[in-house]
Amino acid sequence: MRLGALSILLVLLGACVTAESSGTSASPSAPHAAVAVADGGAAHQARRAQHTVKVEGHPITVWSKAAPSPWGTIVLVHGRTWSARPDFDLQVPGESRSLMDALVAQGLTVYAVDQRGYGATPRDASEWLTPDRAAADLAAVLRWVGQRHPDLPPPALLGWSLGSIVSQLAAQRHPERISALVLYGYPRRPGTIYDPDPVPLPAPERRVTTAEAAAEDFIIPGSISSAGIDGFVAAALEADPVRMDWRANDQWNALDPAAVRSPTLVIHGERDPYAPLDAQALLFTGLGHPDRAWVVVAGGDHAAHLEDCAPRFVHAVVGFLRRPH
Repeated sequence: MRLGALSILLVLLGACVTAESSGTSASPSAPHAAVAVADGGAAHQARRAQHTVKVEGHPITVWSKAAPSPWGTIVLVHGRTWSARPDFDLQVPGESRSLMDALVAQGLTVYAVDQRGYGATPRDASEWLTPDRAAADLAAVLRWVGQRHPDLPPPALLGWSLGSIVSQLAAQRHPERISALVLYGYPRRPGTIYDPDPVPLPAPERRVTTAEAAAEDFIIPGSISSAGIDGFVAAALEADPVRMDWRANDQWNALDPAAVRSPTLVIHGERDPYAPLDAQALLFTGLGHPDRAWVVVAGGDHAAHLEDCAPRFVHAVVGFLRRPH
């Protein structure tokens, strides 16, 4: 593929194959939070807290783990099917699979959002989630996190899979609320146009989730232990027994890499079927901020941050956030 004169930072990391109402985009009202402490866990596991951020009256659950003396904060946004705890705080006895714990160990205070209808956040009265609603909720959470840490820079924002395009939409509309954007496992080819909802709109499907679906992102043999896969499947089914329903996909048509005005890291596994290299190249070259990097985790797939190559993934993310300015 010819990319012209633009210089791309493409880092190949070492292979790792071993052991509110729908359609609404109005700015949300100022969020208020209530806090409850969740189980502390093992000594190596950071203590997790549960928060409720009210967005236009609807409760959005946010999980956090705090570093003792953080140099920054980061907000994590889950993907299409599974919520924050299985995706980002997976606990497997004898193994380190929690991205939240790994980032806390690097000095970041970490927040992870359960979007509407996921994990501990209920659906709203519409029973649906839309791109504009998800982005507005996320923007409210970003503002709330920034208000909690007035002496630190605005939070970094990391979205995985569908969470990456929700994150991009929020970043385009509220660049002042983030210090950096991490687009991980980005599943969309820039320029893709989505059709409006059918008329009449069908009822939400509320499909029951399955163990097979929970395990399907682990593609590369040996990239994660069987205990790791089993642990993820159990945690995912417990947190998200019913798949959330989305509508108004045509709202994704507002996505435009050139409208991203924040430093951006594009990162994905080498063998991520949702993130082919040519589509990632279009995303990277089209970004509107000159401070950007593109990292490919060699041997990784769509769930590289949960696999044995997770330390390399964490190194890439933290390295970008701590780069010289």
